[in-house]
Amino acid sequence: MNEKGFEGLKVWQKAHALMLDVHKKLVPAILQVSKDERFDLVSQIRRSSKSVPANIAEGHGRFYYGDNVRFCYNARGSLDETVSHLRAAIDLEYCSKSLYENLRAQADETRRMLNGYIDWLKEKKIGEKEPGASLHIREEQAEYMIDTDTDPS
Repeated sequence: MNEKGFEGLKVWQKAHALMLDVHKKLVPAILQVSKDERFDLVSQIRRSSKSVPANIAEGHGRFYYGDNVRFCYNARGSLDETVSHLRAAIDLEYCSKSLYENLRAQADETRRMLNGYIDWLKEKKIGEKEPGASLHIREEQAEYMIDTDTDPS
């Protein structure tokens, strides 16, 4: 796929750049306005923005394309969570409109690239012929017994 590993993926680079800007630009802006947000919005947006490139990297490390796609879906979910936190930051007047617009544009571009990467993975089906790729693990459904004759008190 890529000799540089996940760091060579343009989508990972874009997601990583967004995470860095969230940490270096947005978080200080929020903390300047509200110290109370240190353990609330700041903590949440730090985690969600880190999760985007982390999930892309983890998926890249999988041998089967289906696993990679699943981690990309997780990355896309974390990206939407990050956008929701960005929206909270602007609506609560914790950051400037220009910073919000810049970060939102980066997030939108990351989403477009991530969707393209997912489509590419599905088309190429890398790892489809790997041993065990077609196996599905299923558990038998457990039976649960409810004793209605027992007094709960």
